[in-house]
Amino acid sequence: MTAAPSLRRLLLARALRGLGDGYVAVLLPAYLLALGHEAWSVGLLSSATLLGSALATLALGAWGHRWPQQRLLAAAALLMAATGLSFGLSSSFWPLLLIGLVGTLNPSSGDVSVFLPLEHARLAALADGPRRTHVFAHYSLIGALAAALGALLAGMPEWLSRWQAGLQSLDVMRAMFIAYGVIGLLVWLIYRGPAQELGTAPRVAASPGISLGPSRPIVLRLALLFSVDAFAGGLVLNAMLALWLHTRFGLDLAQAGLFFFWTGLLGTLSQWLAPRLAERIGLVNTMVFTHIPANLFLIAAAFAPTLPLALGLLLARACLSQMDVPARSAFVMSVVTPAERPAAASFTAVPRSLAAALSPSLGGALFAAGWLATPLALCGLLKIGYDLALWRAFRRHEAAASPAPK
Repeated sequence: MTAAPSLRRLLLARALRGLGDGYVAVLLPAYLLALGHEAWSVGLLSSATLLGSALATLALGAWGHRWPQQRLLAAAALLMAATGLSFGLSSSFWPLLLIGLVGTLNPSSGDVSVFLPLEHARLAALADGPRRTHVFAHYSLIGALAAALGALLAGMPEWLSRWQAGLQSLDVMRAMFIAYGVIGLLVWLIYRGPAQELGTAPRVAASPGISLGPSRPIVLRLALLFSVDAFAGGLVLNAMLALWLHTRFGLDLAQAGLFFFWTGLLGTLSQWLAPRLAERIGLVNTMVFTHIPANLFLIAAAFAPTLPLALGLLLARACLSQMDVPARSAFVMSVVTPAERPAAASFTAVPRSLAAALSPSLGGALFAAGWLATPLALCGLLKIGYDLALWRAFRRHEAAASPAPK
């Protein structure tokens, strides 16, 4: 069995999940507000979803080696299906919070779900050397493009309620969350195929309960730095940014969906360019020196006096802010042994999710208190600090980890 069919199946599953995540992130604040909940509830529920993803990924890193990865992927897909159905049929905040905690909802623009480490491990097993960066770039690019299309679909509740008299926007939102569950079933069908069609990624480790070996120190250092980046990013998740645009400038759901569609397309373009840039300047330099100007744009947007200026700065940020995604994934896979890759993916993803789980609640509280610029400015400053610390700590790893120039 060649790698091509395995890769196509993984990319198809990623595209479907990205489509659902794309519109869920934009719909989430509008859905909660339409149900009569306060603005702070958006931040609290976003925190719960990220916390649940972190705990599930942590369990996967510690005990996932005991089960076949295909079985774990299929179980995650069924959980996605149950999440969409339950969320679309619920109205009270506490049941919604519980569903967010145990389910697979994603309020961000990136992938923070339990699928991530499993799929990363399989991708790493399908390619070596310079090609690995391109495989991860395709994976990230397809997910970002699908998420951009999903964000555009977030305008459907307003579009359909305007065109069809008597159709309530809230009813369309409920139907779209249920459709998210249907997407989970489709992903489950993909992962129900023959095991050999998805490749043969190595198991986590031979010793039960000990998943990391010689690469443990470097993975822990990366996890610590990534957690700072994730905490900052949690302040401006797509759900929180949609809430900010609505609160600050009155942007409606259809307009927000169009905006996130364009930011998604720009992010997709940046991820497509990332491996080409990494071949020239290295993985770490790609992560750092595209991130810093993106965060300067974000800080400027926090204080923009008009909607057009704020949107322009945020679009400029989108051109650069995602270039680190494929480079980061490829860098982690390059500095650990093949047997440690699943665990490394989990143990670098978990602190990110745990740290990101704290900040949406903080951001929601700041919005509720009227400090609308603070979450965006704080995010930009923290991310710049992370970029500089990452470059200082890992710039000497470039020779071993970066793809060789063509």
